[in-house]
Amino acid sequence: MWRDTWLIFKRGMVLSLRNPVWVVITMMQPILYLVLFGPLMEKITQTPGFPPGSSWQILTPALLVQLGLFGSAFVGFGLIAEYRAGVIERMRVTPASRVGLLLGRVLRDAVQLVVQAVLITVLAMLVFGLRAPFWGIVFSLAMVLLLGITMSASSYALALILKSEDAFAPLLNSVLLPVLLLSGIMIPITTGLAPSWLYWISRVNPFTHIVDAERAGFRGDFALNAITTGGVILLVLTVLSVWWGARTFQRESG
Repeated sequence: MWRDTWLIFKRGMVLSLRNPVWVVITMMQPILYLVLFGPLMEKITQTPGFPPGSSWQILTPALLVQLGLFGSAFVGFGLIAEYRAGVIERMRVTPASRVGLLLGRVLRDAVQLVVQAVLITVLAMLVFGLRAPFWGIVFSLAMVLLLGITMSASSYALALILKSEDAFAPLLNSVLLPVLLLSGIMIPITTGLAPSWLYWISRVNPFTHIVDAERAGFRGDFALNAITTGGVILLVLTVLSVWWGARTFQRESG
């Protein structure tokens, strides 16, 4: 299985390096938010109810979560194209591990995501004066890696089940938009800012806790409450998504 995973990973990385423009395009949305929305955050961080930390410590880690959500959730489109082109059909006749076929793609996507997250963090530090502890950034990047694995595996599973861009795109948009708004990525959802009903709905969203953990890492707050809650939730989501993706690959490509 591991040999097959490595072969698929290497193939995917070679294809990505031959066409790096997609890596840049995926980064454009969080960079635009960083450039155009970040200065507004500087003016409102003193509003009662805002979490502690500078505006860039609040916005930058949240944008890394946004990058993971949207950058990895749409990788299934490539798999649908491969399925339509007969690539998946040809792989069925090989002895390659079906789990390896998934993991190789997922790891490629996760590595690309971490590289993009590093570039955005460096940009925020050099241009906007972001200050964050080294180990807090390392912790946040580790969470970005797990988030990439989670969303990529789920995207591939959905793509294999639906096998149609016409169904895949609206389903993603209908799920990702509420997740984005309820996770407090743009504006933190706290008891001091949001009505109580909106706050409690946001707490049901698991990505809210992931954003909270990312922000805690960037401001150097390693108290077990936020870090542990977000980390455990993300780890559980990663395990479940990989299990779902592997099962779908074995069933649909078997």
